[in-house]
Amino acid sequence: MFYKIVIEQFSKSLTNLSQILEKTAKQAEAKKVDFTVLLNTRLIADQFSLLRQVQIACDTAKLAAARLAGKEAPVHEDNEASISEIQERIASVVTYLKSYSQIDFDAAADRKITQPRWEGKYLTGEEYLLNHAIPNIYFHITTAYAILRSNGFEIGKKDYLGELPYKI
Repeated sequence: MFYKIVIEQFSKSLTNLSQILEKTAKQAEAKKVDFTVLLNTRLIADQFSLLRQVQIACDTAKLAAARLAGKEAPVHEDNEASISEIQERIASVVTYLKSYSQIDFDAAADRKITQPRWEGKYLTGEEYLLNHAIPNIYFHITTAYAILRSNGFEIGKKDYLGELPYKI
């Protein structure tokens, strides 16, 4: 379960986000909209910008993999300022995720997961995945999508979901 969700599904979701960003960047260019300005757009003043939403989605994926496997995640400086730089960030995280194997998650379910802001509390790996990592990555990807959609970009549910593994 851990490998399928954290590696396969999170990689797919980040790849879909990357494709959404590519699609909207092309639309922005056609409309003569500076995508760099768009990266700093928010849904509302007290929420993070599009750029930060993407950074957090990436961080959620890489940290979930690392924490559940008992490894150290790579550090990103959060200094991206362009569509190409944020695309590079997504690609590097997807590459990082694909470096894992199912064996890396053998002890994930019962692993104690902590974070500094949890002030000495912990979740088991299963609790962390189901109650923190999954909702968190989808919150930030959905918010990034909503920022783009609310600014008039032509994207839809098919873009968000990506290709589905239909059977015939």
